[in-house]
Amino acid sequence: MASAHSPLSIGIGPNIRKSAYFDATLRDGVQSFSVYNHMYIPGHFGDPEAEYDRLISSVAQWDVAAQRQVQLEGPDAAKLAQYLTPRDLSGTRVGQGRYVPLCDYDGWLINDPVLLKLSDEKFWLSVADSDIHLWASAIGRERGWDVAVTEPDVSPMAIQGPKAVDVAEALFGSGVRDMKYFGFVETELSGIPLVLARSGWSKQGGFELYLRDRTQGTALWDMVKEAGQPFDIGPGAPNDIERIESGLISYGADMRWQDFRATPFEMGLGGLVNLDAGHEFVGRVALEALSKTTPARQRIGLIIDKAPALPVHPAPLLRDGEKVGFISEMVFSKRVGSTIGIGLVSIDLALSDTLLTLQTDGATYEARVANLPFL
Repeated sequence: MASAHSPLSIGIGPNIRKSAYFDATLRDGVQSFSVYNHMYIPGHFGDPEAEYDRLISSVAQWDVAAQRQVQLEGPDAAKLAQYLTPRDLSGTRVGQGRYVPLCDYDGWLINDPVLLKLSDEKFWLSVADSDIHLWASAIGRERGWDVAVTEPDVSPMAIQGPKAVDVAEALFGSGVRDMKYFGFVETELSGIPLVLARSGWSKQGGFELYLRDRTQGTALWDMVKEAGQPFDIGPGAPNDIERIESGLISYGADMRWQDFRATPFEMGLGGLVNLDAGHEFVGRVALEALSKTTPARQRIGLIIDKAPALPVHPAPLLRDGEKVGFISEMVFSKRVGSTIGIGLVSIDLALSDTLLTLQTDGATYEARVANLPFL
């Protein structure tokens, strides 16, 4: 076991799935991996600061194949999709994506995927890090619906940054500039089948290419890499600094089922709980009750005094020595000029400029509540 101050590594073995782009990322210098949805996902390519700058100023290429798809297909696919989420899907068109909270029967968030409607009888859930395919399959079978829940041969790749649209135009033509956010089209690139979506886990703008033939992973990676050369493209990974600056939710970091749980109302997703739509969904009774009360906690930003060691797990927030919440992640932001973080605190302490204390690494630091997003 590595000591607290020695380099850490992750073993690459057959029990964790490798993405369609795994070989290409190794060739292009990936230096670290994490595990997400039982798959390896790149952490960085040797220079995280340069990768952040590229995301902000030009375009980054990400292997996000670990963003696995749960496919619902069959006559009752729409019925199951709607039952899984409190968001009303009745107006969703083919070619349109929706950000959808998924809750358990007690109203706790268990995932926050993007739902893509490919046809009236086929939907994808592009899920965060949890086994939603097992949940969806069990619910569909127990309710006796005619729907198959599977994982299709789909491997997302993202291009993110202000010049991502230029790369997409070079690959697919000028029509990409007219695509709406979360809109998508089924298309191909030199015979490689894929879905092109205007989406991605950053606020810098971009696209996701859902490869539909994993044997073509390296070929697609290289096509995107070549098209991006005039725009300073380079490999990277979903960026924690930018996501905190932008106030994006990270399921599994900001909240997760069982420990550090949260409701959609606490996470600022109450507008996606469409109780008035009248549809049945998992957790409806619990969410109806929660909607009638003020949330116990609120998701907030934090500006932390000095430069504490960055914790690898949630750390407690205190007021007058009493625990009032936790900080889920913090980073140093060059653009803000301070260490910043995201957390959950008691609702009565969620006002901007409230002063709390943070305990981490055996020390105490001041942490001031801030509005999200930071930028």
